[in-house]
Amino acid sequence: MSDHRTGSISGLTDDEAKEFHQLYIQGLVGFVSIAVVAHILVWAWRPWFH
Repeated sequence: MSDHRTGSISGLTDDEAKEFHQLYIQGLVGFVSIAVVAHILVWAWRPWFH
């Protein structure tokens, strides 16, 4: 009985929402990681706070 769609704005069940959240966080961590690496590489190429 994990089908709790009645009170949800998104229409997702609890399990679907948890899965979506997990994928969203993984994507966010991946994006931030790539951005940090890119900033480090650009800073190594041309330091802006020298």
